[in-house]
Amino acid sequence: MASIFTKIINREIPAHIVAENEHCLAFLDINPLVTGHTLVIPKKEVDYIYDLDTPTLTNLHLFARDVAAAMKKGLPCPRVGVAVIGLEVPHAHIHLVPLRQMSDMNFANPKLRPTPDELAATAQKIRSAF
Repeated sequence: MASIFTKIINREIPAHIVAENEHCLAFLDINPLVTGHTLVIPKKEVDYIYDLDTPTLTNLHLFARDVAAAMKKGLPCPRVGVAVIGLEVPHAHIHLVPLRQMSDMNFANPKLRPTPDELAATAQKIRSAF
């Protein structure tokens, strides 16, 4: 059965996409730690990030670097944190989190509940920074 991320790739369910190329997709987390929390995924559905073949893993990290640069430019943050946890969805993914303070990267923190309009505005700020 396809993961929820594969359904996003196939446009079967909506997402606030900030970037896409032939191999990867980046979209906003709908329950972010902070505004702008973005998920970067390979279009190839593989559960565990280190089970990805070398070209896919390389493409994923290079794409994540470009997305992080746009996030840093489009959102007011001194750094973009990177985390790979991979327990929530059986599809390899990288969390990119705009950081203003160390606690922004604490996954035990309560998640935000942004409105669709807030998510759309945030996605536009990131897309505009490419």
